[in-house]
Amino acid sequence: MTEPYTPSAPLPVDAVREAVHADMPRIVEELTELVAIPGIAWDSFDPEQLERSARAVAGLLAQAGLDEVEILRVPLGSTPGRPAVVARRRPAPGRPTVLLYAHHDVQPPGRRELWSSDPFAAEERDGRLYGRGAADDKAGIMAHVGALRAVAAQLGDDLGLGVTVFVEGEEEAGSPSFRDFLEAYRDRLAADVIVIADSSNWELGVPALTTSLRGMVGAVVEVSVLDHAVHSGMYGGPVLDAPTLLARLVATFHDDDGAVAVAGLHAEDSTDLVYDEDRFRADAAVRDGVRLAGRGSVASRLWTQPALSVTGMDVTPVDVASNTIIPSARAKLSLRVAPGQDPAGAAEALRRHVEAHAPFGAHVRFELEETGQSFRTDMGSEAARIAQWALGEAWGRPAVETGIGGSIPFTADLVELYPDAQILITGVEDPDSRAHSADESLHLAEFERAVLAEALLLLALDASGRDGSRLAEAGQDSPADRE
Repeated sequence: MTEPYTPSAPLPVDAVREAVHADMPRIVEELTELVAIPGIAWDSFDPEQLERSARAVAGLLAQAGLDEVEILRVPLGSTPGRPAVVARRRPAPGRPTVLLYAHHDVQPPGRRELWSSDPFAAEERDGRLYGRGAADDKAGIMAHVGALRAVAAQLGDDLGLGVTVFVEGEEEAGSPSFRDFLEAYRDRLAADVIVIADSSNWELGVPALTTSLRGMVGAVVEVSVLDHAVHSGMYGGPVLDAPTLLARLVATFHDDDGAVAVAGLHAEDSTDLVYDEDRFRADAAVRDGVRLAGRGSVASRLWTQPALSVTGMDVTPVDVASNTIIPSARAKLSLRVAPGQDPAGAAEALRRHVEAHAPFGAHVRFELEETGQSFRTDMGSEAARIAQWALGEAWGRPAVETGIGGSIPFTADLVELYPDAQILITGVEDPDSRAHSADESLHLAEFERAVLAEALLLLALDASGRDGSRLAEAGQDSPADRE
């Protein structure tokens, strides 16, 4: 078992708690102002709103005491990229640097009638702040701002820890220029610890550190049996249609328990956290009577075992179908890969399975579209131990370790470009936040604890960088020295 973190010298936890609490009205007011800016990184929305959003974030970071604040971008094809904000306070000589990530762009609001209030006029109701981006991820931005202000109130110029804040402007559009941005500003963003504030806590009153992400493989499989369609009455019987054969192929993806049956895919049943089946069924809107698939704990089936889904299918639509045997059909596959498995190897395993299970000798074509690396936190690292301590202090109870069944693709880019950095994924959301949906909201009491936890994390990282820990050793070759 990993040894819990204990500060080598007392840290001003109570004073930081009081500073964060006193600052909360201002933090919520500034968050409300950010929510009012409909910065959406999709081509069908006004790009000036995204520019306004970037300028507002830059202003907040400048007021938080960071010395260098810039709005940066890289080309996106033939057009300028979306605006990101990078702000820095350089470390004292030989001290480590932390990179704080969030994003300022938001999802489109969707149908207005589904909202209980204006999505871009944040409204507080029953202890929650409602509005698009109130949780995802403008609260992440304000967690960074509030934490930095609380730390500055305690340490002022005595802060030796280097701090870089990177607020992306296109995450909800898939981060199309993220890798190019990292390549262009690699030295400027280099850090010993990276905090990604874009996840969720386990439930109200229970903090979480997201410690694993599944990888992904996206592919399209096509089954063909004829050179062209033929009359279903004249030729039906000896030849099965392509949709039927595609269905038979898809049916081989899972065994009778619903577990993925593709040889060569890794699976673990190693999660300690209990995800109650009734809670999962409610969270996932599973209909009454539908049996859950797979084996092992619910948490492991979500986080540390593979999942394979058909997310799209091309066949003749019913309303234009004629009496013909359909010659070909396609399915889009989404494979989620267990943490630790190379997605290229998983993709090859899926390809082999598809080709080996071609039904009735049908011609099968497998087209790989994308892969994404999985992620797993080193819970023995200094930063992870400090994060667990900070979350426990802020919530008054130990943090749990959770996974995410989906992927955060840019995490793999960070791992690749900064292999020695300790990456932490934290969150400001809770299961009722409804990110991306109508009535997105932020629980304000939980948010205050998230701000406090990050402030304590920064204080402890600063202290750890002073006292000869592994972070102090990392700081000997600090990002500032590498520029």
